[in-house]
Amino acid sequence: MTYQEAIQYLYSAAPAFHLVGAAAYKPGLQHVEALMAHFGNPHTKFRSVHVAGTNGKGSTSHLIAAALQSAGYKVGLFTSPHLVDFRERIRINGEMIGEEDVVRFVERFSAESEKILCDGAAIKPSFFEIATALAFDRFAREEVDVAVVETGLGGRLDSTNIITPLLSVITNIGFDHTEFLGNTLAAIAREKAGIIKPNVPCVIGETDPETAPVFLEAARENNILGDGLETTDCKIWFADQCGYLRKCRLRDVPACELQGIYQDKNQQTAYVALRALASVGKLSIDKSAIAEGFAHVCGLTGLRGRWEVLKEKPLTICDTGHNSHGIKYVVQQLDKLRNERDAVHSVSTSSRLHIVFGMVSDKDVDVVLQLLPHDAVYYFTQAQTHRAIPAEELAAKYLQVCKLSNFQIFKSVSSAVRTAQKAATDEDIIFIGGSNYVVGEALTLF
Repeated sequence: MTYQEAIQYLYSAAPAFHLVGAAAYKPGLQHVEALMAHFGNPHTKFRSVHVAGTNGKGSTSHLIAAALQSAGYKVGLFTSPHLVDFRERIRINGEMIGEEDVVRFVERFSAESEKILCDGAAIKPSFFEIATALAFDRFAREEVDVAVVETGLGGRLDSTNIITPLLSVITNIGFDHTEFLGNTLAAIAREKAGIIKPNVPCVIGETDPETAPVFLEAARENNILGDGLETTDCKIWFADQCGYLRKCRLRDVPACELQGIYQDKNQQTAYVALRALASVGKLSIDKSAIAEGFAHVCGLTGLRGRWEVLKEKPLTICDTGHNSHGIKYVVQQLDKLRNERDAVHSVSTSSRLHIVFGMVSDKDVDVVLQLLPHDAVYYFTQAQTHRAIPAEELAAKYLQVCKLSNFQIFKSVSSAVRTAQKAATDEDIIFIGGSNYVVGEALTLF
């Protein structure tokens, strides 16, 4: 079996959420527990940090992993989705696992799948369940010191929720995947809070009046609230309100390689998480390791697609923000960038904004479109996934919502990008985004 054959087997044998959406979602832990048992329960053989949240969990996971690597640990990192190569999901000290590692696992799984039983019947695991088993098996075999594990969707019923981590981290709560997680912030928070475990410390990235009570109740139920927030026996911390951590005042968060307004909160969350790990005696992480990790996070972990500059002239940037919560910050960053550039140019040479944009069908499309700047030129497109909204449909929604016709329609990401490049001057800005899949396809062009 070749690597491409192994990947094709995974896509054909098990539904993948990033390709087909809801049909691939299998809530519950029974199947992944059966998988883990068949492969020797690898998830019990390494320490871990568990990260959930609506937005920012990928960046936060990479920041934590980078700092741990800088502290001298051998670090596994499991994130999703991938942008270009499946192996981006599973890294050890920033390096993707080998193609041969994927092939060996898939060969073993395909040969033994009929023997993996749940309630007396052979299981039919999802793509993500198999990917989770592959990651945990690899981490155990490579004897990582600690793995940073990002949830796939939600928390309580997510396949990754079989681990008992050193620390649980929940970045923030917003409206996404509401058909699975609920249509209120409190309901979504309850699903994310499912990763909070008995006596396991927890960091919450952002405080919200609707979600904070949910997290505090989960902390109380899991014996980590103690006598209340900021007391010595409390093991839950809200990163955006945390003035003290075990009576040690937090220093300023160190400078970070990741750019973008929204990254400030991710950096703060990761910083408090790392200080929490150190303060409760779980891992040895000094401030210099955190500073080193934050300063070189992309190089250390391979993170891509977060306000990433792809080309200087014309300035071309991509970002994986894909829901209203994320796009709001992207638009703020674009406004800031344009103002900064226009301040150093005359009015006659002020930069135009070209936006290559595509979305998938399970997002809050109308809300996102209303957030987009009206004075940009749009190149609506669609990625090569069944979940993609057809470019014509996305453009029609934009016309309906914004009453503007400043757009063109393209069947492929590559043609949209190429057209934007031809239309833009060196003083202009090209932004590529709207979905992970659009960004992933765009990355292969640069």
